[in-house]
Parts: sequence; structure tokens; C-alpha cells
Amino acid sequence: MDEKKVLVIDAQGGGVGKQLVLLLKKRIPDVFITAVGTNTQATLSMLKAGADEGATGENAVVVACRKAKVIVGPVGIAIADSLMGETTPKMAKAVGQSGAVRVLIPFNHCDSLIVGTSQMSVSQLIEQAVEEAAALLEARS
Repeated sequence: MDEKKVLVIDAQGGGVGKQLVLLLKKRIPDVFITAVGTNTQATLSMLKAGADEGATGENAVVVACRKAKVIVGPVGIAIADSLMGETTPKMAKAVGQSGAVRVLIPFNHCDSLIVGTSQMSVSQLIEQAVEEAAALLEARS
């Protein structure tokens, strides 16, 4: 079980995190998902989608990043002050310094443009992130 421990981090309304949780649970039924939202709404959305546990806020991100095997979320979780200011510098540092493999979804917003990415829909980006996370977890099993 410990090898299939995924941390999903999201902000704002938690819509991306919710979709990630739903698809990860569908794709990898025995995955253990910790959902951490930068706010309560994001956390609740991910818990309702089926996350195994959840927490909210800066310290929750810092602690959860230490325990995860894979971290999944929008690229803004690794950029200080992004996601409309919801990603604090401590959160971004914790994501960046984690020993987990990071699967970051390349959204071109929050004043950060990621070149070289294809123009895919949000749903396609989320599906691709889930497939990458699944491949990582299966390789470690």
C-alpha cells in the first residue's frame, strides 16, 4: 500500500484535483490518495471524489510532501505565489524538494507560460497525468 501513495494538491475550487482523484481511483483501484487543498473547498471537492484522507493549508502540504511517492497537481503547486496567490513559497518549496516524483499538469496561466506543451484540453491533460502517475506506481510495485 505504501508504494501506491499519491498526494494530490489543488487550489481554488478543487476541480482539477477532483478529476485527478476520480480518474486515479478508477485507473488504480488500490491507490491511497491524500488530498491537500490550499483551501477548504478544494479539499472537500477531492474528498467527495474519493480521496482516502485530506487536509488543508500550508503545513498540510509540507507534511504530506514528505510522505508521498508521487505528487500530482497543476504546475502552479510548484511555483510560489501562483494559483491566485494560494501557493505559498513554503508550499512550492515542499513540492520542489520532496523525494516524490512530481507529475505536474502544464496549465498556461498564473503568469507562467510553459512552452513546448501541446494544446490539449484540461480533461486530456488530466488523463495524461493519471496515466503517467499510474505508470510510475506500477513500475515501483
